[in-house]
Amino acid sequence: MSEKATPTAPPDASRRSDRSRRAIYEAALALVSETGYAKLTIEAIAARAGVGKQTIYRWWPSKGDVVLEAFLDLAQRSAVTPEDDPGAAAFPDSGDLAADLKLVLQATVDELNEPAYADPARALSAEGILNPQLGARFLEHVIAPGLRLYGTRLTAARERGEIRPDTDVAIATDLLVAPLTYRWLMGTGPLDHDYAGALVDHVLTGLRGA
Repeated sequence: MSEKATPTAPPDASRRSDRSRRAIYEAALALVSETGYAKLTIEAIAARAGVGKQTIYRWWPSKGDVVLEAFLDLAQRSAVTPEDDPGAAAFPDSGDLAADLKLVLQATVDELNEPAYADPARALSAEGILNPQLGARFLEHVIAPGLRLYGTRLTAARERGEIRPDTDVAIATDLLVAPLTYRWLMGTGPLDHDYAGALVDHVLTGLRGA
């Protein structure tokens, strides 16, 4: 009498899709760094990821959408979140506004100097100007959440009397973030911790007033 064959479970399509998606993310980010966004193609991403190009077109309408989703995944995996709210990014609130802002801006400098983060971020910033829909998604999912965190921290500082009571929090946020972004995009000077610290000191001089 022959042994009964052990039933084999059917392949898990969701696990296979997740592996393919992860491979596509990694391929897209790597190729942006290696070849630049202008030379990036869906065909190259598919070849690097080991999938058919139709698989990519089934999930994303353009290479920009692939890079944006891959970048969002990268940012989410590297984000530090509070223990009591895993869905929210952390912004320090030690009671020392200058120290907190310097910590965050210096961490941002480190990110912007890291090619794995900086290359796709720069590509998406440029492509977002030419592709308004992609630009709106980049703003909504990448830029706006960080700006809100600055706004929350600066609002708390205003309520505690750490900065002037008439401070416009949105403008104060721009004063901190925009010079850093400009220097990064345009290469007008070194982007380092010293610059981030000096930026915070100059901005807070104005926000605190006499």
